[in-house]
Amino acid sequence: MADAVCRVLRDGKVEGEHATSLTINDSINSPFGPTVFNYIFTQLSSYISSNKSQSKGIVVVTFTRSPLFTLELLKSRGIDVGKSREWLRVVDCYTDPLGWKGRLKERGVVKNVSTECLTNVGLCRDVRKLDDLLSLILAAGKGLVGEGKFLVAIDSVSEMLRHTSLSSVASLLTNIRSHAQVSSVFWLLHSDLHDMKTAAACEYMSSMVATVKPLITSSDALRDNIDSLSLLEQNYKRGKFHASLKRRNGRVRVMSEEFSVEQSVIKFTTLTAGENAVAQSLVPKVQFNLQLSDKEKHDRAKVVLPFEHQETGKSVQIYDGRKSLNEGKHDSNAALPPENMQKHEDFGRGEIIYFRDSDDEMPDSDEDPDDDLDI
Repeated sequence: MADAVCRVLRDGKVEGEHATSLTINDSINSPFGPTVFNYIFTQLSSYISSNKSQSKGIVVVTFTRSPLFTLELLKSRGIDVGKSREWLRVVDCYTDPLGWKGRLKERGVVKNVSTECLTNVGLCRDVRKLDDLLSLILAAGKGLVGEGKFLVAIDSVSEMLRHTSLSSVASLLTNIRSHAQVSSVFWLLHSDLHDMKTAAACEYMSSMVATVKPLITSSDALRDNIDSLSLLEQNYKRGKFHASLKRRNGRVRVMSEEFSVEQSVIKFTTLTAGENAVAQSLVPKVQFNLQLSDKEKHDRAKVVLPFEHQETGKSVQIYDGRKSLNEGKHDSNAALPPENMQKHEDFGRGEIIYFRDSDDEMPDSDEDPDDDLDI
């Protein structure tokens, strides 16, 4: 299922629409958001480096990790770092986020900033100025692919919200999504650090939402009498990955699977049929049943439909929805004794008796009713 999310980001957007977007949510109960972010980032990097993506390059905005960590991550996944300059740009918001090191350099306290020696890294000196940050992102993408499309990855929106308002961050993400050259964008959000309004705003701007959840909740542990230490061990090695995909027709597809983490490498496994039953689709809450019971399905299968061939050893007959007059008389007479047959036939006759309301009412005639009009 995580691979399905990667493929949607790989395929990008349709012309005339905003870029495909993904929000990755995690919390202190299951802090594997960065690990999931790394997995998606390396998968997309593999697609782009092998020319299997709509995007021709990727711009990663780093708030919580250095650019060197990004290069080492790609190298550990078997991606050729030497050729990464052809398709990768890093906007460094980690090294000097508020410009302190730059001012110290001007005073001669420090010699240089460590990332300035990297050719594919652009340094952001003040993350509070989101207009300048947007210009850096777009300039990095255009310098990478020219007039082509590129993908944007932001490793932490939570870090952005530390320095500026929600409305400013939402405006930045909207401008990135609406840019003609951006095909896809995804970001990480530590949802338990923010209020519901912030999480809802990020999810509203997303065409996909992925949530990392603990494998066992505290309520489950209390009910099953699981030892608290054992609970911590399980939740910090394994978890559940839930994703919802908004389709263009308005429907939402929900998927879920388990994952395990060993030495910073995440592996996903499909849930069993029983566990995955609730994640097949979102059923709206209505006051009537949308599904049939087993008895209702059995009764529906026994219904004889019109024009249906009944090959049960007898001659094949097609029911045309009505019976002939002779068949109707024969069937009704066969069900009655001979002495009541004539009575039944008399009972079946009918006649219409019409009484005029008054003598002033003229009888029906074939004359034109408009003859008396002076036309």
